[in-house]
Amino acid sequence: MRRWLVAVMAACVAVGSAAAQEFSVTSRDFEPGGMLRDAQVYKGFGCDGGNASPELGWKNAPVGTKSFAVTVYDPDAPTGSGWWHWLVFDIPATVTHLPPGAGDPKKGLAPAGSVQSRTDFGTEGYGGPCPPKGDKPHRYVFTVYALKVEKLGTPPTASGAMVGFGLNSQALAKVTVTARYGR
Repeated sequence: MRRWLVAVMAACVAVGSAAAQEFSVTSRDFEPGGMLRDAQVYKGFGCDGGNASPELGWKNAPVGTKSFAVTVYDPDAPTGSGWWHWLVFDIPATVTHLPPGAGDPKKGLAPAGSVQSRTDFGTEGYGGPCPPKGDKPHRYVFTVYALKVEKLGTPPTASGAMVGFGLNSQALAKVTVTARYGR
């Protein structure tokens, strides 16, 4: 009985340690499932926010990660295909954090060598939420991809679908955190 108890306890510790080491993403600018702030809201299309990408951090990427990518996608946009708000890839494997505002190419806060692709707003860099007035709050899915390649090889003018295809074909793992916004 004692050996069995010791074995069960050891298995629980091993499972707990493995769970503690899972690839994860967090933000100091919003709680998972919480509302995005005006600082992150788009400036245009009838919205008057700060259009600053939120801070993001990730840890425990899988062994073999050679680069990262971050996307923000609104599956609730009334388009029939969702809305790409941010696509940044070729983030060096040594980077595990994006500061607030890294999505503004003019500020130069994104990691050296990274590419910010064209969003559905038609521009490169972060484009914050701006759902139609009166719509239920939309979900904004922030995804960090751990990739098995250093460079995705996708041009900055690529569509969200094309970038997504490349990311999914090269992903070792991906993690998400979702925020909401409505007006």
